Amino acid sequence: MTRNDLEQLSSHELIARFAKIGVAQYEAELNLDTRRCNRLYDQMTLVWQELKRRPGDQRSHVSKLYEHPNMQVRVTAATYSLAVHPEEAREEVAGRAGYPQSVDARGMLRALDKGSYVPE
Repeated sequence: MTRNDLEQLSSHELIARFAKIGVAQYEAELNLDTRRCNRLYDQMTLVWQELKRRPGDQRSHVSKLYEHPNMQVRVTAATYSLAVHPEEAREEVAGRAGYPQSVDARGMLRALDKGSYVPE
């Protein structure tokens, strides 16, 4: 997946891609496949950057994934949307339970509160 590939997709398709990557991350974590997790993180970052690059900053659409059935997708969507929906995203992250996603999410919130993490 390249930036050129992503440029051809609609924002709706990018959000679907974001969710698909999140589900794949969940499966990779279950299988302790760190290499795959890293590749998927890079792919998700490309999708995020493409949404941000679009006119009007399309990142806010990721909040639609707060209701996704997969915990990884919900927490990742909330984490990635902190810059555009800070209160809603924080509530979404703080309100979720499930290992390991909730541990990662709560750690990210602590870093946010301390100022060592600044969403972009």
